[in-house]
This record gives sequence, C-alpha cells and structure tokens, in this order.
Amino acid sequence: MKTVLTAVAAVALSTSAAFAADLRVKAPPPPPPSPWDLAFGSALMTDYNWRGVSQSNRKPSVAAYFEPRYNISPNMQFYAGIAGESISFPNRAAAEIDFYGGVRPTFGPIALDLGFWYYYYPGGQCFNGAVAGCLAALPNTNVIKDVMSFWEVYGKAAYTISDALAVGAGLYYTPSWMNMGANGTYLAGNAKYTLPASMLPGIGTYISGELGHYWLGTTDAFYGIIPAFPAGINLPDYMTWNIGVGFTWKVFTLDLRYYDTDLSRGDCNALTSDHTASGTTFVTPINPGGLGSRWCNAAFIAKLSADLTLGNLK
Repeated sequence: MKTVLTAVAAVALSTSAAFAADLRVKAPPPPPPSPWDLAFGSALMTDYNWRGVSQSNRKPSVAAYFEPRYNISPNMQFYAGIAGESISFPNRAAAEIDFYGGVRPTFGPIALDLGFWYYYYPGGQCFNGAVAGCLAALPNTNVIKDVMSFWEVYGKAAYTISDALAVGAGLYYTPSWMNMGANGTYLAGNAKYTLPASMLPGIGTYISGELGHYWLGTTDAFYGIIPAFPAGINLPDYMTWNIGVGFTWKVFTLDLRYYDTDLSRGDCNALTSDHTASGTTFVTPINPGGLGSRWCNAAFIAKLSADLTLGNLK
C-alpha cells in the first residue's frame, strides 16, 4: 500500500510541475537581424590621386562618405551612397561630390560589384577665349570647360584565395570622360596580402597593389584649339600602378602608397589642362606649346581613414 501511495504522489508531483511549466510565459524568440546596414567614414590624405592623376594639385585633401545598404539575403546586397572629396581643378571647382549605387552578389569566395557612379564637380568656370560665354584662357594658355561632371558604369570582382590573399579586377566605362567628349575605358587588376596578426599584436598589416590601363578617345571641338586637331584632340592612353602597405587598428587605417603612370609631362598637361603647368620643352603631338604638368608624376601618398558600420556602434 505504501508503494502505491508513493507512486501516486510522484505522478501528482510530476503533473503539478508540468502544469506549472505550462503556466510560465515563454520568452519570445530573438527578432531576425535587420536587412538594413549603414557604412560611413572619412579620410585625410596628402594628395587625392585618382587612377594615377592628382585631383588636388598635389596638395592634401579630405574625404567622407555615407552608404546605406540593404541585404536581400546573406549573398545579395543593394547599396547607394554619397561621397565627397576636396579637389583643386583648373576650372576652379573645389569639391567632388559622388553619387553612386549598385548591387553586390557573392558566390562563395567570389564577390561581385556592379554599379553606376556620377562624378559631380560644382562651381566650375569656363576658360576659353574662343568660345562665347567663357573667360579668356588660363594664364598658362590652357583651356577648360566649366562643367566637368560625368558618369560611368562599372563591374568589379574579387576572389578570396585564402584568409591572407585576395585578388580582383575592375572594368569601368564612360561615354564622356571628364565631360570632354572622349569615351574612357579603364581596366585594372589588384591584389592584397594580409600579414599574420602575430607580427604586430593588435594591429593588422597588409600589402596591396594595382595595375591599370586607361583607353581614352577623342575630345569634342571645345579642345580643338590645336590647328592639327580642329575637331578635338585624341587623348593619350596610359598605364598606371600603385603599391603600398597599410596598418589597421579598430576602425582606423593608415595607408602608405606609391603611385605612378607612364604619361609624359606634356601629355599629362593635354589630359588635365593643369593650371599650374609650366615650361616650353615638354612638346608632344597633342601638346605643341610645351607646357608640362606634374600631376601624373610619381607620388608617395599617406592616407588616414576611419570606416564604420552600424555594427561598430553596438
């Protein structure tokens, strides 16, 4: 009899515990992660070099960007952004404002980036005494349009070989490079090697480089001031490359980089209408006046940047 009562009591206690457990309010499952993300940052550099050519007259420049992102899935991201850099252009434009957007799909170790970019240069003035409504040519005789804004489309790919090594390539096209009427196609390949973390505890270190080639067409008649090219000048194609080392700490990156091109100083002047170009000996078929520009010469550039996402703020 005692055994039966003990069994009944055990069942009762079990039933009571289960009933009490049913009465407890279960914690709701955690909400799914938001598909939205946001990247933003800023930078200070000793020179703003874009595809081998100085955009800031070989002087320091500041930059910032703001980029909302929407993740359709872990392997598909849409993005749009706005960025800005301080510049020093011959037409007196002092800022570059970039509007861009695209999609970034990933397939295992392969990451793609397909998008559209608009380069906006407000505040420019026209310098060409032969064109109605323009000011006289620049003091060094170069001419340049007031509007240099243009757009391009691009496709980029990156392949992660290992945790330490990644390689990539990019192709960019515009029908009117710098609004000069000349089409431009830029193809570049790059590589990045991340050194072992044990080398500098707490600081990440990488080595990276890029090799690119620009194919440029013929400008419109605005630049046809040379008797041999009354309808415009055939801009020079050129090679550009850079190599450097970077150090990362938390959200900060210090990048030390060497840039160069194969452009002569004379062709660089014809390409840029550099308002600081000088001399008479840098004669080329498209630069008979002999002015020479240093904007395409070799340059060593230091850049300190901070890059954050919403995850950094949590």
